[in-house]
Amino acid sequence: MSNVTIKLLPFADLSSYMDGFTLVSAQWGHDGLAYVLLINEVPERKQGMFVKTKLEQSYTYKVLVVAEQYIEELVIPDQRYLYHYVQPLHEQLLLVGARATYYGQDQFDRNARVWSRDGVPMRDFLLGDGIESVQVTRAGTIWTSYFDEGVYGNYGWVEPIGASGLIAWDAEGNIRYKNTAALIDDCYALNVVNEQDVWFYYYSDFQLGHITNGVQTESSQVTFLHPGISGSSGFITDGEHFLFDAGYNKHGLFRFKTMHKPGHLNKGRVIEFVNEHKQPLQHARQDLRQDRLLFCTEQALYGVTLNEIQSALV
Repeated sequence: MSNVTIKLLPFADLSSYMDGFTLVSAQWGHDGLAYVLLINEVPERKQGMFVKTKLEQSYTYKVLVVAEQYIEELVIPDQRYLYHYVQPLHEQLLLVGARATYYGQDQFDRNARVWSRDGVPMRDFLLGDGIESVQVTRAGTIWTSYFDEGVYGNYGWVEPIGASGLIAWDAEGNIRYKNTAALIDDCYALNVVNEQDVWFYYYSDFQLGHITNGVQTESSQVTFLHPGISGSSGFITDGEHFLFDAGYNKHGLFRFKTMHKPGHLNKGRVIEFVNEHKQPLQHARQDLRQDRLLFCTEQALYGVTLNEIQSALV
């Protein structure tokens, strides 16, 4: 069966906000809005390889909160920490750095900082090193997944915070849930649908885990299924239909699958997304959460839902 091409139109123009800034990340929030993080200059890496935590000079960040009808802009100047993610946290904003260095007893980078919507820093705390993804629920639960260095340790961490591969925190940075159901070497993908419904996909088993009944360990349940994809970097779902990044050597293509019986997905169909000029969006920044896929370029945002994809496949 041949690949399916789906054309997307932009729902937001970012070009007027980009002058003097570089895209860091773009993510969906629990509220269906897009949260875009920009920086005025990308800091050099240590030895050309390692992401810095504390920075030698000050940088300016810009956060864009994007809906179809408006864009809210917040400028955060004079920062000496490298942030990678932004999420809504109640009425505030949470900025998180993927890396946090351990310097010694009770001495480490606090890589999460909460800001008011008018740019006032509220508090900061540690969420661990090696963060692959950050997603926050409407109730303020912060979910973090970790790549291999966060699981096994680097940046001074002998006993890494992210050893379990997946953690949920409260809004003050206290652990509420820690994965014990899966042996995660690297949590490739996370999808926090809501407070009761969390999915994750991990190396090296390439299984899809599903947490239900929230973050209370005594009531939480975890089930697993094999999606039949190796190395996927993200997925969206409504519980019955799934769209996966197609995996190793196929990033930028997607595979649409349906659960044809409990715990089993069909082979599915391969999809490629293109922009209004019929150019592939495979090199754009991507975020996959709930049932929505986000593409972000330096000029525009594109979004599509599972329902819209299903309609295009008919």
